[in-house]
Amino acid sequence: MSLDLTFLGTGSAFPSPSRGASALVLRREGHCWLFDCGEGTQTQLMRSHLRAARITKIFITHLHGDHFFGLPGLLCTLSLQSNPDPNRPPVDIYGPLGLRSFLWRSLELSHSQLLFPYTVHELVPTRDQCPAEEFRDFSGLDRDEAPSQGPPGRVLHLDPGEDSYLLVEDEQLVVRAFRLFHRIPSFGFVLEEKPRPGRLNVQKLKDLG
Repeated sequence: MSLDLTFLGTGSAFPSPSRGASALVLRREGHCWLFDCGEGTQTQLMRSHLRAARITKIFITHLHGDHFFGLPGLLCTLSLQSNPDPNRPPVDIYGPLGLRSFLWRSLELSHSQLLFPYTVHELVPTRDQCPAEEFRDFSGLDRDEAPSQGPPGRVLHLDPGEDSYLLVEDEQLVVRAFRLFHRIPSFGFVLEEKPRPGRLNVQKLKDLG
């Protein structure tokens, strides 16, 4: 399995002319997975050798603006570069509770209609992930709205046994989120490659004793 990392932004708080806000891309099997999407991510993508249209998964560490304010604009640009395709798989977006409401409201208020489906999988934080006075319970956001209004997706709770959140699993790897302590609830992401059996010519080994 081939993995390649490209840092699009490593700045803090706000982008600068020479340094973008937080964003990096993992290339895997021809697909791009984006981790964080601060302001300026689109510009940095244009300067890179990457193709934004290949982004299939997006992971947001936490809801400070320098890590996700670029996301609505990126989705709209991807839509402008897309053709309607009812069979296209959705772009999967993972992030803290509240991200679904933010994206839905941003796209709704700006009258933005995406030409591709997207899903938002929200991680429910625990109260010990940030100072008590900073914790906000976003579980009731948009509770009175019709369920069909927002994008679909899962609500993921901490697995106490693994002390993590299972996000993605296929035949090659497992992706989990784990809790970080920050001023607001935050998450890190771990990609673990599954063990691969070796390729042995059993008959040749027998012939050689």
